[in-house]
Amino acid sequence: MPRIMPSIDGLLLIAFLIAAAAIDGVQCGAVVTGTVFCDQCKDGQISLFDYPLDGVKVAMACPGSDGQMTMVGEETTNMFGGYTMKFDGTPDLGSCYAQVLTTKQDSSGCMAVAGPAKSLKLMFSMFGMEMYSVDALLSQPAQPMSFCQSSPSPALPPPTTPIPALPPPETPVPPIRSPPSSPAFRLPPMPPLPPMAPVPFFEASACSHQYWMMPEFKCYWKVINPNMKVAVIFGPLAAKKFGTDMTLWVGLQGRGDPYRTLLREGITALLNSYNSLLFQYNALSVVEHMNMALMGSTQSILLTALRFKRANSGYDRVSCKFKACK
Repeated sequence: MPRIMPSIDGLLLIAFLIAAAAIDGVQCGAVVTGTVFCDQCKDGQISLFDYPLDGVKVAMACPGSDGQMTMVGEETTNMFGGYTMKFDGTPDLGSCYAQVLTTKQDSSGCMAVAGPAKSLKLMFSMFGMEMYSVDALLSQPAQPMSFCQSSPSPALPPPTTPIPALPPPETPVPPIRSPPSSPAFRLPPMPPLPPMAPVPFFEASACSHQYWMMPEFKCYWKVINPNMKVAVIFGPLAAKKFGTDMTLWVGLQGRGDPYRTLLREGITALLNSYNSLLFQYNALSVVEHMNMALMGSTQSILLTALRFKRANSGYDRVSCKFKACK
């Protein structure tokens, strides 16, 4: 097997990470991330019918000195069902649990019953920074949805009275001879089908923010539109930093400032994730990386913006597959 040597870009990125961590080493903390799904069929697992829940409160509890569980944090999920909690210092969260909170006001819809609590998993611990993840939490309706598969019906018991066997015929039945076979009818050969055009969503594509701002490519804004608010898409941290009135279109024009650069490349990465299934980031990871960067230092802002920018450029291997809208 050939030995793969690290590229110059990879070595520079590792060196930059180590330097940034050394400069910002005094800022310690722990971050917990996870996602909440609506378990519509109440089967205790994520299936085809389940979807992420926004606006759900998630609480985290840890054992105190007396062994009793005490709530130490609470957060609300964003429009992608994700949540992020940050704690100062280096607390040991290995014995903590996260669970969905429900109230009497949430008795309708998919927030009637909270699923089981899930323990935290340590992903990495480096330079005083700890990252924990939580398996997907579930929230359930009061009753399963009507389209969910019901449990299979029990098998019918075998009949108690055996069916009597038919008596043999008194007169033997002569064998039936089949008519002589006629030559098989063959259809004329079909013309070859034309090649199918590739489905754009399954085609690798990465486009910079300049492409997304061109009028001839506006038809590619499918899931989100230019007038949507940055605060609605990226959550409270983005609202605090960029305000509640900034639109995605204005955010795409940001430059000259680390935070505006991060926002520009983050919006571009989110658009690319909706446009191509093979893009480096999916929509949920774009939002999570944005919020992680907004909670960090200036170095983390620049590093995340650089990663988004490289992904949006296709790492010089994937081009932009846009075609002018009709």
